[in-house]
Amino acid sequence: MIDLALLLFILGMLVLGLFRPFLWVLLYIYIDTLAPQDIGWRFVSAMPVSLIAFCAAFGGWLLADPKHGAKFAFRQWLMVALLLLCAWTTTHADFPVEAAAKWAWVWKALVFAIFLPLTLTTRLRFEAVVLTMVLTAGAIIIDGGIKTATGGGGYGRLYLFVQNNTGMYESSTIATVAIAIIPMILWLTKHGTVFPPDWRVKWFGYALVFACLLIPIGTEARTGLLCIAVLGALMLRDAKRRFLYIGSAAALGLVALPFLPQSWMARMSTLESTDEDKSASTRMAVWEWTIDYANSHPLGGGFDAYRGNKFTYMTPVRTGSGNSMSVRYEEHTDESRAFHSAVFEMLGEQGWPGLMLWLWIHLLGLWQMERIRRRWKNRTGDGERWQAPLATALQFGQVVYLVGSLFQGIAYQPFVLTLIGVQCALWSWCRRMDTAANRRGRGARRAWPGPAPDAVAAGKPALP
Repeated sequence: MIDLALLLFILGMLVLGLFRPFLWVLLYIYIDTLAPQDIGWRFVSAMPVSLIAFCAAFGGWLLADPKHGAKFAFRQWLMVALLLLCAWTTTHADFPVEAAAKWAWVWKALVFAIFLPLTLTTRLRFEAVVLTMVLTAGAIIIDGGIKTATGGGGYGRLYLFVQNNTGMYESSTIATVAIAIIPMILWLTKHGTVFPPDWRVKWFGYALVFACLLIPIGTEARTGLLCIAVLGALMLRDAKRRFLYIGSAAALGLVALPFLPQSWMARMSTLESTDEDKSASTRMAVWEWTIDYANSHPLGGGFDAYRGNKFTYMTPVRTGSGNSMSVRYEEHTDESRAFHSAVFEMLGEQGWPGLMLWLWIHLLGLWQMERIRRRWKNRTGDGERWQAPLATALQFGQVVYLVGSLFQGIAYQPFVLTLIGVQCALWSWCRRMDTAANRRGRGARRAWPGPAPDAVAAGKPALP
């Protein structure tokens, strides 16, 4: 029944897209995030649903969608440069077969992120994309939140819709995404128009936020705890009563402590020190190897270049207790270990040029969202109060991702690339609105004839 329901939903969206081609863009985001082809076991899994939606989204825009307001932003050109670099390194990869397998989905994620801003030309479309991202990721998060609340969590044991550890279903990735979308959920509960923000929408949004906070507990992903701390610090910037906010957050944390599983507490305690954590020691050794590799291969080694690493590191082993405790060091040799960091993933695979492009894309996005927030936050006109909060939500989500990506290889995560596409569209849209307003202002000043001569002689101002 699940397989049939997924198939009928996808077919229904494809049919509706014949009348509203933009729905195919939303369908691709849904498929790319949820991966229904992995959930289904017969009909859906046998169809290339992702490729079908991808082609439909582009074809619908080219043939039937209005192009008014579509503009190529500078960050889209940066993503084009990154795409071309990835294509070149794939043809010169150290491991051609593995690189080709990763390229098969990376190019689609980059191309869609470059294409998406061209379709977002109205407020309704912005909201539709954000809503689709939140609800599709929310489906996975609600599933994980329910299992966590009923005691079904644990490191490597929180199985969601599929029993694999890739894409959005990887524990650290879903923990990062769950915290990153919280600002977007709150934006929808205040500025949404598809579902007007009445009490039902607000309570659903708050419940979804609670489920998002449960995901780092259920997955026992240490990255999730860091992301929660970062988001809490970011939200302090816009809090009206900061001392009340800090006190409430501290009280909530203290109240939650007795309900946290012991396994989660034990795993989080490893954040205090990396000396005895074999996982952390391995990552640091991989990062050192990657820097050396990039210095000798400035253009990188292509996708999955980590397969060529081999290194030896020392870890301390403590025996005894109290005053009789002794420490000895054991030597470990490892090879073909993943980068476990988006920064080093880009450095090892695309070299220094790729890392610079990736950092440029993200840092420019943070700056652009901050510009929008400052320029639009005090506007109160009709239709001018949703832009600044959306820019803030996208900025906070991106910061959470960047923190989480320091400890996991998600440099090309499609969900985050979609978020970047929304940022590019919002920047272009706001610039277009500002330009149009400035032109109207200049036109009004030119049309005003100035004070009448008789009024000037009388010392009185004339009405325009």
